[in-house]
Amino acid sequence: MAVGIVLRSVLLALLLALPATVRAEAWLIDVQGAIGPATADHMARGLEEAGAAGAELVILRIDTPGGLDNAMRQMIQAILAADLPVVAHVAPSGARAASAGTYLLYAAHVAAMAPATNLGAATPVQMGSPGLPSLPDEPAAEEDAQETDEPLPGTAMERKMVNDAIAYIQGLAQLRGRNGEWAARSVREGASLPAEDALAKGVIDLIASDTDDLLQQLDGREVRMGDTSIRLATDGMTLRTHELDWRSEFLGVITNPNVAYILMLVGIYGLLIEFYNPGIGLPGVLGAISLLLALYAFQALPVSYAGVALIALGILMMVSEAMAPSFGVLGVGGIVAFTVGSIMLMDTNVPAYQIALPTILAVAAFSAGLLVFALGMLMRARHQAVVSGMEHLHGAPGTVETISRDGHPMVRVEGELWQAVSAQSLAPGDKVVVVDLNGLVLTVNKNGA
Repeated sequence: MAVGIVLRSVLLALLLALPATVRAEAWLIDVQGAIGPATADHMARGLEEAGAAGAELVILRIDTPGGLDNAMRQMIQAILAADLPVVAHVAPSGARAASAGTYLLYAAHVAAMAPATNLGAATPVQMGSPGLPSLPDEPAAEEDAQETDEPLPGTAMERKMVNDAIAYIQGLAQLRGRNGEWAARSVREGASLPAEDALAKGVIDLIASDTDDLLQQLDGREVRMGDTSIRLATDGMTLRTHELDWRSEFLGVITNPNVAYILMLVGIYGLLIEFYNPGIGLPGVLGAISLLLALYAFQALPVSYAGVALIALGILMMVSEAMAPSFGVLGVGGIVAFTVGSIMLMDTNVPAYQIALPTILAVAAFSAGLLVFALGMLMRARHQAVVSGMEHLHGAPGTVETISRDGHPMVRVEGELWQAVSAQSLAPGDKVVVVDLNGLVLTVNKNGA
């Protein structure tokens, strides 16, 4: 028995002495749909969590039409600051990395695309107007394309935006050793490339049909990390998908321009109802919460302050019309200002971050209907008989209750007992009509007199 105990002890010591085998892990982060605050937050926190978890690699699976410039730059800063390799993969087949997606592809340590995908059209989206630099009628071959000193077409602001975007993407191209000349064309001319052409022109590093194929091709590849180079060992690497959490989902909901727009209006109307009917509580609480959420969303969105001012002016004019009617002048002006401000609210040409026109029209129609309803209630109130104050006593019938010792009659009118005077002689039980009021003394006439 002693021998068995010794053998078990030796085996246990040998097992403890063996090095622990931990399989390397790669994190997969999806960048899908229009790039905005929620996308940037999800990707940036994913990179942080991957580094904290000891991941060897992060793969960004990209399929985007583009998005907001601020969100894109936040994502690129997170990639450049990452302490582990970041691989951008445009996938699956049929996906695209347009506009902001092209910048992400250039920023990654390794750029890959699946077959039948494309990238490019990186002109700033705020410039999507008729004055934008566009493709020339007879574009020169890319091999002959050279930088010129000729000024770009468009206004000074447009040229500044295009030049800034060109310098930004060329800086990324120089950092990663990719085709900076085509990157400039992508911004200046809105050029695009399919996957095979992008590989041939040195825009991307490889073509991989899916994530497994990508990991196989990455095995043994050297990646530059700062001043050092590391060799990727992706053979047998496990893959972990970084799912959207509640925070990213919530941020994605409230930064939807249509939702933020509705939250703002609920907040404004809720506070107005509470101010005009103090003590209710619910409209004020709901309005304050909605307005704060809308303001949080607006600070992350490209909001036009002129649009916000026009919306506030429109609501103020409609409320003023309801409180002090001006024969519709304030009301119509308020509706026009409200509608124009709503259209101008989002200062971007990115379709995913513009307020839907049907939503604007529906809210404007609701506001107009609310104004008409308030005006109708006010007009009906004006035509109703006065039921409060002293004026309504003129012409009111009454009955003489008693005659005081000094000879003044006491008259009951609408259930109340009043001191009265009259030119006729009155007796208890006589029916009278109020003809005047002097302080708290009624002047009455006997019925039929």
